[in-house]
Amino acid sequence: LMITRTRVGLVIQAALTHPDMVECLGHNVPRVFMMVFGAGTGLAGLAGVIGGSTFVTEPAMAATLGSVIFVVVVVGGLGSLSGAFLASVLIGVIQTFAVALDHSFLSLAQAAGLELSQTLQDNAVLKLTLSQVAPILPYLFLVLILIFRPKGLLGTRES
Repeated sequence: LMITRTRVGLVIQAALTHPDMVECLGHNVPRVFMMVFGAGTGLAGLAGVIGGSTFVTEPAMAATLGSVIFVVVVVGGLGSLSGAFLASVLIGVIQTFAVALDHSFLSLAQAAGLELSQTLQDNAVLKLTLSQVAPILPYLFLVLILIFRPKGLLGTRES
């Protein structure tokens, strides 16, 4: 809201797309970029202070969370803050329910009344429960979004 409705936000947006014009209007474009960078790093530092004292920190935290953040951004749509929010909530809910449910393809087929041969009943893939597959569900969701909606859920493509 601050970027789209305030004067400072409009100057930042204009400096990104037309830096020469913004400079002609009397704004110091390198200073604008420095201020945006400083504000972003300040917010990242604040998040680190709050997160570091609240959550358990470990050296591999970036590798664990970085890939999920990438999935959230791509699924939500590049350039869409509301899409990223929607994707993060959706992925969180999907993973939470997947961990809580203890069903397998085999149990679902038997509940549907399908008669499976002994070979299929002994199949290890069909015996996998949803809670065992839960860690890869965001990545499967990413693949499905990229196949059926390449822009993401609420993404806009710049031309």
